[in-house]
Amino acid sequence: MSKHLQIRKVAVLGAGVMGAQIAAHLVNADVDTVLFDLPAKEGDPNGIVNKAIANLGKLKPSPLATKERAAAITPANYDQHLELLRDCDLVIEAIAERMDWKRDLYGKVAPFIADHAIVASNTSGLSINGMAEVLPEAVRPRFCGVHFFNPPRYMHLAELIPCKGTDKAVLEGLETFLTTTLGKGVVYARDTPNFIGNRIGVFSMLSTMVHTEAFKLGFDEVDALTGPAIGRAKSATYRTADVVGLDTMGHVIKTMADTLPDDPWREYFAPPAWLKGLIDNGALGQKTGAGVFRKQGKEIQVLDPSRGEYVASSGKAADEVVEILKTRDPKEKFAKLHASDHPQAKFLWAMFRDLFHYSAVQLEDIAETARDVDLAIRWGYGWKQGPFETWQAAGWQQVAKWIQADIDAGKAMSSAPLPGWVTDGRDGVHTAQGSYSPSAGKVVPRSDLAVYQRQRFPDPVLGEQPRHGEVAYENDGVRLWHDGDGIAVLSFKTKMHTVNDAVLDGIQEAIGVAERDFQAMVIWQPSEPFSAGADLAGAMGLLKDGKVEAFNDMVANFQATSQRIKYSMVPVVAAVRGLALGGGCEFQMHSARTVAALESYIGLVEAGVGLLPAGGGLKEIARRVSQASGDDLFAGLKPYFEAVAMGKVATSALEAKQFKLLREDDVVVFHQHELLYVAKQQARALAESGYRPPMPGRNIAVAGDVGVATLKMMLVNMLEGGFISEHDYEVSSRIATVLCGGEVDRGAVVDEEWLLRLEREHFVALAQMPKTQERIMHTLKTGKPLRN
Repeated sequence: MSKHLQIRKVAVLGAGVMGAQIAAHLVNADVDTVLFDLPAKEGDPNGIVNKAIANLGKLKPSPLATKERAAAITPANYDQHLELLRDCDLVIEAIAERMDWKRDLYGKVAPFIADHAIVASNTSGLSINGMAEVLPEAVRPRFCGVHFFNPPRYMHLAELIPCKGTDKAVLEGLETFLTTTLGKGVVYARDTPNFIGNRIGVFSMLSTMVHTEAFKLGFDEVDALTGPAIGRAKSATYRTADVVGLDTMGHVIKTMADTLPDDPWREYFAPPAWLKGLIDNGALGQKTGAGVFRKQGKEIQVLDPSRGEYVASSGKAADEVVEILKTRDPKEKFAKLHASDHPQAKFLWAMFRDLFHYSAVQLEDIAETARDVDLAIRWGYGWKQGPFETWQAAGWQQVAKWIQADIDAGKAMSSAPLPGWVTDGRDGVHTAQGSYSPSAGKVVPRSDLAVYQRQRFPDPVLGEQPRHGEVAYENDGVRLWHDGDGIAVLSFKTKMHTVNDAVLDGIQEAIGVAERDFQAMVIWQPSEPFSAGADLAGAMGLLKDGKVEAFNDMVANFQATSQRIKYSMVPVVAAVRGLALGGGCEFQMHSARTVAALESYIGLVEAGVGLLPAGGGLKEIARRVSQASGDDLFAGLKPYFEAVAMGKVATSALEAKQFKLLREDDVVVFHQHELLYVAKQQARALAESGYRPPMPGRNIAVAGDVGVATLKMMLVNMLEGGFISEHDYEVSSRIATVLCGGEVDRGAVVDEEWLLRLEREHFVALAQMPKTQERIMHTLKTGKPLRN
């Protein structure tokens, strides 16, 4: 196996839910992919696969970064196309969770697998060694498990499970491919049932169900307690079960019961009576329209297991418990939970106690280090902290004493003793040097594999000390810092990285510092989003006080900041992930280059609040169209106009390229923790190539009055058809006017200043209209748009 594993072509075996979505994510990443399944019994032999590919376009959220990517998947079936496997560098098996079916398939495909190809099973919990037994001796060193979490495009976790003979170079090559090409967070798991994520995650759900019953709480009440209130996903416990599918949940529980005969908690590995009842009745959760929850008209209903019927959902966390959960210091919070007599608090303590107990007892069996468990749960289940981090933050020794006392008193779910290392005087399992490994009996540092050198800020676990660079400039809005490598990095300090006066002034100052002391500058945020746009609340304050002049000046300053980014003497590269809306989108449009994570949601959304983009965005579109469209300016403007007037947000960086909000030569990266590294490399390459800012835009040909009239005609039809409101018409007409350069002749030539003045005038006029102000206030209050 060469040091650099080259994966040019991949085969996915099985076009079910997971197989088809894995194939989708591979083509998102420009990997040539063949998707196999059984031949159809009638019609086109590839019918099963073609149907699965067609279905990808209907799924929400979409597994495809753009709809067109579906056509890149090559359909195939096992009867006609096994020869195609000979060209594949990686074969991922993703058929149903049946060991006999998987082993049969391996027997069928083994003769066609290339001598260098890696073979991996995407199983969620079956034995990797059990599968390896049926493979030819020569293939076994190239075989392992790769467990993608569902949905594979969005879930960060991929568990890598070696079998006894897997070659280390194979694992490292595959780990690198999964990390950089597919953007995954890789965790090594031991070959034990359900691996790490589902072993701990499903146990946590099972113990939650046990304690729900013990403390006589409602399912909706438990979801109010076990979601964001304790740093977990919004779908909490029972909604998660509905989304995953109650049949799937039942299957995973059965797998645990069948394959873990010696687990000290085994008596609990059975679906509760209510769960069995729902499955038997075909109420399998979201996919069947009813599960633990169901929607009746507008009302959300929840199952009441004592009555065996659905009732209106009204359960919530008690005020006393909400106050405990708001406690900032985790030690104090857990002490209050442990001491409280409130049933909800007692439930939460019992749930955490049994999770900590189970994780400690199983750690040595399922993983190399505590870090692997915590990252698997964070990346696979969306928790802010894994079980060991939560325990360590809450005071390791004190919590261990409480757990032991509950075990001794028979209150814990199992009487299994805590492992000796838990109570050996330690303060926890994570340190600045690494995380504890029971099998090695010491702290083990993170992997030093080359791919991880690209991650300047990898996801830190508690106790790890991220390095925060040296500050070169700072004000209330921004921080400019560097690593001593000649590239300055600018980060915003505001909530959601919104743009206020301090950010605007800070960007302009920072560019001055970068021009003086650095080769280039990157705008990058240590956490999502890139920027949710202008600070609307602050801007509205000026108008409320009647300070129209000051409001106009603020807009002018926004435009000046965009222009400062564009005409900086050193390249400014925008490193985008998450939302880049409004002003955030405009800043990246003005940068020398954008490096965007695949999961970037970019859009000029001002129309939704009754405004138009006025940070230079419309000026920039007019300039791009003038440069690219030759004589037919209108054809170039039309798709932009539709995107801006409708406030469209791209659902991926690749779609943002289709919307032309990203440029063709902008770079898309799949791993968000590699974003800063790649942006710095791009910035350095631009600087080393003798970078000069573009020439000022003095000769911009515009569509003029004819363009405005043509766009308005489209709007009149929409208004008369009832598709837009009078105020939507007003806003969109003004967007059309600015994009077309105002009331000038078709093909007239204007400069950037002309377009910026138009943007500013129309923005300020719209901002003073009562309907726009209603929209803004509604959005600030509810976070949702108002169509008035």
